Amino acid sequence: MVDKTVIITTLNQAWATPNSMIDLFLESFRLGDGISSFLDHLIIVALDQKAYDRCISIHAHCFVLKTDGVDFASEKLFMTDDYLKMMWRRIDFLRTVLAMGYNFVFTDADIMWFRNPFLHFEPDADFQIACDHFTGSPTDLKNSANGGFNYVKSNNRTVEFYRYWYMSRELYPGKHDQDVLNNIKYEDAISEIGLKLRFLDTSYFGGFCEVSKDFNKVCTMHANCCYGLRNKLQDLRLMLADWKHFQSMTFQQQRLQTLTWKTPRHCRKKLKFLNRD
Repeated sequence: MVDKTVIITTLNQAWATPNSMIDLFLESFRLGDGISSFLDHLIIVALDQKAYDRCISIHAHCFVLKTDGVDFASEKLFMTDDYLKMMWRRIDFLRTVLAMGYNFVFTDADIMWFRNPFLHFEPDADFQIACDHFTGSPTDLKNSANGGFNYVKSNNRTVEFYRYWYMSRELYPGKHDQDVLNNIKYEDAISEIGLKLRFLDTSYFGGFCEVSKDFNKVCTMHANCCYGLRNKLQDLRLMLADWKHFQSMTFQQQRLQTLTWKTPRHCRKKLKFLNRD
């Protein structure tokens, strides 16, 4: 993109197998409303060699990011030690991207893209991040940030913020980047950095935690509040089917008929099981 903005996602072997997560992710761009050209600006950061090998077979822009002594190839279950290492490695890598002068949209690969998100970013904000739950105000610190989708401009404030965020992992041992962010966003240090932080409206940037209900507005949908690769894949396939159905409708039907997502279905069952006690 002309302003040195790139789209970045990360990939390990578990999400790179054929007909798995990365295929659904790429397909969403092709099915989306005029966003297939964004694939020219998408960099897939492979966290292991097999993920990189798969990446170069299906996409033009791949980068391998290895960490000595850590195997990121298998599925990393939520909050395990390897999961936490993978999340914090991502934060440190994104800091270096900012330091090189690149703006970025970071997106997890379990996020389906349907429309151009740039139309809904605030031009003056430094760091804009999706939410599990949105309070209604983009400046309300009570919004529960989700690190799976964010738009960040490269400047001194964001580089310092990512450095501080990464260092804060030592103050909150056993916490992942998202939990740490939801703690440090209240700290004076963030105000001293001068970071202009904004939270994204789930009406446009939804997910399984809080669904974007209007098919005429939705830009992205995230398989958050969901555990297990199989559950995510089943529900994301249903989501893409819903989107295809919406696209098959006439313009008038799209405006007049009220559609609802069939998801989350498998993910909801899993959450009920986990919360049963």
